[in-house]
Amino acid sequence: MKGIVLKSTGSWFEVMTDDKTVISSRVRGQLRLRDIVSTNPVAVGDHVTLLMQEDGTGTIVEIDPRKNYIIRKSIKLSKQTQILATNIDLAVLVVTPIVPKTSTGFIDRFIAAAESFHIPVALVFNKMDLLADSPDYVKDNYLDIYEPLGYPCFCISTLKNENTEPLKEFIKDKISLFSGHSGVGKSSLINLLCPNLNLKVGSISKTHLKGKHTTTFAEMHAYDENSFLIDTPGIREFVNIDFNQSEISHYFKEMLPLINNCQFNNCLHENEKNCAVKEAVESGKIHPMRYYNYLSILHNEDFFK
Repeated sequence: MKGIVLKSTGSWFEVMTDDKTVISSRVRGQLRLRDIVSTNPVAVGDHVTLLMQEDGTGTIVEIDPRKNYIIRKSIKLSKQTQILATNIDLAVLVVTPIVPKTSTGFIDRFIAAAESFHIPVALVFNKMDLLADSPDYVKDNYLDIYEPLGYPCFCISTLKNENTEPLKEFIKDKISLFSGHSGVGKSSLINLLCPNLNLKVGSISKTHLKGKHTTTFAEMHAYDENSFLIDTPGIREFVNIDFNQSEISHYFKEMLPLINNCQFNNCLHENEKNCAVKEAVESGKIHPMRYYNYLSILHNEDFFK
């Protein structure tokens, strides 16, 4: 029997079969012993094969090959990784320009992480109702950076349910992973998209203007017959991927076509002579903020604010 993993709660997994039945399942022991470097051998989004047991539970005996996956550092074992979700069609980063403010540095690290796993990215700018007196703020500070690069951007208000229809249409027939800082309204947005879920919604800390974590594990929800949303926990660890310095520019799509034009094969686009990337920054072909954020990732600076 085939199914897709919707939820993991330690040693138990909720698996939805082809006939939409959800079966609580465990992992076969031999499967656990395979050479899997992550802390979890099975993850949300995995397509698996089940054997039914007499008590109505299932045993996961096989995992289909994954088309992609996305990881974060394990919370308990810092040197190991945890697979957050697999077989993702779209990674959606929910951004708030204010209360709390999402930095472009954080956005670019998220994008680089997704690009490294070959997962398309869309950006959702929430709480637009708070910017009614500054209508051009998001355009000037975000959209003018990311839309020319081909990243779909959606400006919405979950509070007022404004401008959400284009997003609803865009995620149809996809498995979409939703991420974002705590407090950006990710759970509120998923509740709006899937009204029957009633996910717990956190409050904003008045002291630090940051959200309180309400999601502790990844879980997949049916959006419609052929569409799913994956809600994820806080992603500070997820974006802190140990990039190989020489590969970071490969995950900035405007830099990638220029790399072979640099004088040096190992050019890091920082202090080297005849660097095509730096020339593109100076000529305005690459946004200076993107280049600044590239350098921040290169030096592993902390911009998780």
